[in-house]
Amino acid sequence: VQLVESGGGLVQTGGSLRLSCVVSGASLDAYTIGWFRQAPGKERERVSCINRRQGDIRYADSVKGRFTVFSDKTSNTVFLQMNGLKAEDTAVYYCAAAGSLSKLWHLERADYWGQGTQVSVSS
Repeated sequence: VQLVESGGGLVQTGGSLRLSCVVSGASLDAYTIGWFRQAPGKERERVSCINRRQGDIRYADSVKGRFTVFSDKTSNTVFLQMNGLKAEDTAVYYCAAAGSLSKLWHLERADYWGQGTQVSVSS
């Protein structure tokens, strides 16, 4: 299974970006796919995840109401739409996959990780 992220970049405060995570080697229905981020000098934190089979979506409190996760089965891609970006959203964003939502969201452990994409928000 491979995860390839794209869509990062530099944006001003209040702007928007859409991240993409193309999943190859497995169906989206077989895994919980999530987004994590890590800012310089900080620990990695969970952002959002989606489990298509269970119809379950989760968000970190820090992004609720601003970020939306969704998927497209045709392209086997999971997206993270980020609106109302703030300087504190600046980080490397990683796509991750795990066999269960509990493992990915509660234990923050993944079976597979992408290479990451940089998101920078200027204030």
